[in-house]
Amino acid sequence: MTDTGGQRRNATLADIAAELDLHPSTVSRALDPAKAAMVKAPTRRRIVETADRLGYRPNLAAKGLKEGRTATIAVIAADLGNPWVTPIIHGLTSRMTSSGSVPVIAETGDDSSTLAALLDHMVARRVDAIVVLAARRADREIIEATSRLVPTVVAARPLEDIGVPVVRERSRLGGRLLAEHFAELGHRRVAQLRGPEEVLNFPNRAEGFSARASEMGLEEATPRLVAARPTIDEGSRLMDELLDRGPLPTAVFAHNDLLAVGAVAALRRRAQSVPDDVSVAGYNDMPLTEHLDPALTTVRFPGWQVGHEAATVALSLAAGEPRFGDVALDPEFVPRRSTAPPRE
Repeated sequence: MTDTGGQRRNATLADIAAELDLHPSTVSRALDPAKAAMVKAPTRRRIVETADRLGYRPNLAAKGLKEGRTATIAVIAADLGNPWVTPIIHGLTSRMTSSGSVPVIAETGDDSSTLAALLDHMVARRVDAIVVLAARRADREIIEATSRLVPTVVAARPLEDIGVPVVRERSRLGGRLLAEHFAELGHRRVAQLRGPEEVLNFPNRAEGFSARASEMGLEEATPRLVAARPTIDEGSRLMDELLDRGPLPTAVFAHNDLLAVGAVAALRRRAQSVPDDVSVAGYNDMPLTEHLDPALTTVRFPGWQVGHEAATVALSLAAGEPRFGDVALDPEFVPRRSTAPPRE
């Protein structure tokens, strides 16, 4: 900071240059990571030390106008209160921070009209790129339209046949892993509690599970039970419906951990033991699932990695680099005590 008539202001490149009797362009190059090597090391050290002493801070707004960039990337999630989102955000922010970019984070409440309004807002803010974590099937056209104005990445919740990069996990593989687990334990009659079909992860998990269950000779109980939202209350409701229709399967795959927690609660209300009467598995491996009673068998969604890769793609697109291909990451099966062999 420099003092001007009792008022403190940010030091400028000109202030540093005057202090050292250098040209401002030399100071500018020394303080720009991309150009610092153009300045001799002893001079560069003097400039950096003087900048620190004077409290110099770069004018990011001016730099952004000059380069046509703002060093901000929008991240739009469906529900920031959902524990599934937290590691994705951590992966995103870790990668962005290391690159000098700042995330601008918003949520849609899982509402497509809110997503459309937020996309318009982020375009108007001139963010460098947008990462959409809240995509529903009906959102494909608005996301594609936005991508023609601002580099856009769809992550965590994939969309099919969309003209933007997608970073996802292999949900069908996750469903197959759980079907194999049930079969290996000796279960023969199984069921699914499905998440909302507008979120493509859920039908993908269902398809993977059903295909592998059929290959391994398992019988899937009907009816088709689909949650309005992937919540504990909906898991409880769907489990009650399954119990009322009978006969009861010996193993249930809930499409996320919240649905699984609701299913376990419903079974307990109906005097059914987990896993003695019914095995229950979830998906995502949210925080605290290993501390439930019983600890929940699940499939670990690679959230941090999805976020990190999404940020990497977004930063590259913002820098004008060629479009990345889609990125697909493997989930990991996590067996715990909520699943066991069926009773004889």
